[in-house]
Amino acid sequence: MQQQIKQLNEWLDDSQHLVFFGGAGVSTESGIPDFRSSKGLYMKDSGYNIPAEEIISHHFYLAHPEIFFPYYFEHLVFPDAKPNACHRYLADYEQQARKHVNIVTQNIDGLHQKAGSQRVTELHGSVWRNYCEAHQHFYDYESLPLDNQQIPHCPEDGSIIKPDVVLYEESLDETAFLDAITAIQAADLLIVAGTSLSVYPAAGLINYFRGEHLVVINRTPVPVDNQASLVITEDIGGVFEQLTIN
Repeated sequence: MQQQIKQLNEWLDDSQHLVFFGGAGVSTESGIPDFRSSKGLYMKDSGYNIPAEEIISHHFYLAHPEIFFPYYFEHLVFPDAKPNACHRYLADYEQQARKHVNIVTQNIDGLHQKAGSQRVTELHGSVWRNYCEAHQHFYDYESLPLDNQQIPHCPEDGSIIKPDVVLYEESLDETAFLDAITAIQAADLLIVAGTSLSVYPAAGLINYFRGEHLVVINRTPVPVDNQASLVITEDIGGVFEQLTIN
């Protein structure tokens, strides 16, 4: 792996516009489970005799908030999670190397911002933002008014406060999607990490890359491996711990 690390360091030194495209595997080393691996959320018993994918769907959120919210708070919100080596390196690289860095993330945990990254496009939203669907008033996580079923209600009229995350059956935010396209089109180096690239339309964003080097860091094969300049099949944190900033 040392030769691969050396090569990636050289490309990072030369890059002027890095885009990091990350999925759930980026945050597993921060104690946040992914979805599709053998130890992921979809492989665990939800406790309700209902698949996890069903519980975190739009129609289920509307029909059964008394199940959706307790499950959501237990399995998708991690207030004590800390940025890991990957998050920290990307923030330090942006600040110390004074390069243009865009993070395009499928994660909803806010760890890139917590680490200090300035340009973060959240394709699937964030657990830290919530809004009343009736009035569009926003609430942060700490100020959510919960009832005894853990359902948050707007103080004005009792409307349910929805997490600002993209559930199954919902579309991605158009502005976020267009921002991701713009960033990837402008990148000279694209690092794809911790994602199976199986969830569309987000996975299709890779097709907009026209830069020089595509790097994949993932434990298992992904569809773009044969297009990549470099494929590293190691733990993401272990890779970023060995990278340098010049």
